[in-house]
Amino acid sequence: MAEAILKKYARDHFEIFSAGLEPKEINPLTLEVLFEAGINTERLYAKPLSTFIGKTNFSYIITVCSNAEEKCPIFPGMGLRMHWPFEDPAVFEGSKENKLEKFRETRDQIEKRILAWLDELGISYPI
Repeated sequence: MAEAILKKYARDHFEIFSAGLEPKEINPLTLEVLFEAGINTERLYAKPLSTFIGKTNFSYIITVCSNAEEKCPIFPGMGLRMHWPFEDPAVFEGSKENKLEKFRETRDQIEKRILAWLDELGISYPI
C-alpha cells in the first residue's frame, strides 16, 4: 500500500520502490481499497528485497511493519532509515466487510503518515 500511495503523491520527487523479505502476491483486499481511493495499482506487484540489495542506492529506507524493521538488512552508506509501524491488516480475522474496514483503516493511516512526512520535507503534492 505504501508504495502505491507514495507514488500518488510524490512520484515526481522520488523513485519509489517497495520490496518484501518474503514477498507474496498482493492481497486482493489491498488492491480493492487502493482502487476505492483512486490509487493506481496497475504496475503494483510483490518484489523480493534481493531485487534491490547492492543494485540500488536509496535516500530513504522506510519499513512499515515490525517484522521488516527487525529483519531488514542494513544498507551501508544509504540514506535515512525510518520505521513507520502499521498493523498488518492481512492478519485480521472477521467477515469480508470487517476485513475491508481494517484494510481501509490501514490505508488511511499510511496516507496520513506519508502526507505528514512530505509536509515535513516541504514537498508539495497533488490533493
